[in-house]
Amino acid sequence: MKFRTRSTAIIGTICLIGSLALGQASADERSAPRPAAAEVVLTEVGTALNPIAGAAGPDGTVWIAERAGTVRVLGDQGLGEPVLDISDETTTDGERGLLGVAFDKDFAHFYISFTNLEGTSTIDEFAVRDGAIQQDTRRTVLTQTQPFENHNGGDIKFGPDGYLYIALGDGGSGGDPQGNGQNLDTLLGKILRIDPTGGEPYAIPADNPFVDDPNAKDEIWAYGLRNPWRFSFDSGTGDLLIGDVGQSEWEEIDWASANSGGGENYGWASMEGNHPFRGGTEPANHVPPVHEYDRNGLGCSVTGGFVYRGDAIPDLRGHYVYSDYCDGTVRTLKIENGAVTGQGDLGVNGGEVISFVQGGDGELYVLALGGTISRIDAA
Repeated sequence: MKFRTRSTAIIGTICLIGSLALGQASADERSAPRPAAAEVVLTEVGTALNPIAGAAGPDGTVWIAERAGTVRVLGDQGLGEPVLDISDETTTDGERGLLGVAFDKDFAHFYISFTNLEGTSTIDEFAVRDGAIQQDTRRTVLTQTQPFENHNGGDIKFGPDGYLYIALGDGGSGGDPQGNGQNLDTLLGKILRIDPTGGEPYAIPADNPFVDDPNAKDEIWAYGLRNPWRFSFDSGTGDLLIGDVGQSEWEEIDWASANSGGGENYGWASMEGNHPFRGGTEPANHVPPVHEYDRNGLGCSVTGGFVYRGDAIPDLRGHYVYSDYCDGTVRTLKIENGAVTGQGDLGVNGGEVISFVQGGDGELYVLALGGTISRIDAA
């Protein structure tokens, strides 16, 4: 993702990694009317300084991370005072900053994903007691040096299996000059899967797909990703969905069944979506995106979201909600057995949509990097 200045906000052309599969979306398909999954409105519930990520917290709260390094809790009156501030430990140069936050399933630990002052991707852990971060328990779980200041990834989520999944981009620059996407001997360009409390500093789950491969990193769950900026697990099925930002032509959404044993190769940098990249050859084990769209319209950087599992909008239940940073339109996909069976446009625009947050009740929030935090409500 690339951040740029627009008006007074620091925002960016998020080069997150792109390709959505099921087939090529033509200009005619994009311009044709698509039925809305539901009638919705965006209700502004708070403002922040470059809100960039969030997570469902204890006691039904929603925690919001601001890119410069602060974390605040969303309440009825908007965001409260910071409950965590690492702003002196990170920088917003390039695509850096505080990029992801997550709680484990028992809300016993809180994790942050950020780039430190040297640009190194860092995952830190804090114990949580009575809903409060215990600052003196902080420890570093994992680090990864970054050769360039873009394509950091940075999203973190706990899967249904209780393990921590970590998204890392390909290391940056353009076109994956170091070949990290297809290289199993680096953590860059991957989704990782670790057990953060099972060892020091973490343990490798015994069923990770490459634990018996001496030429691969044990932490790797999936590879061939350019910049998996936002990913999520369907809270109803456990399926994994990844919004991977493209290089210059194709944005993609990748899908894996909850029954997957990992090891998927999503193709980068041999492929950009369903298309060979710069004369590349499609890998024999390439897993094509479940959906892709080109950049002939307003879109430039996919922002992955969540499958809606809330109760407030029954017609939206079971639909994957996502957007694009440059376009801002909130869209939907209906995915069944790994295939898109329907596409929709919710008819609302979230601005520079940088992330979605799923509350503990399944309701969804839209974060615009310019500052707005909105909840998707029934119209």
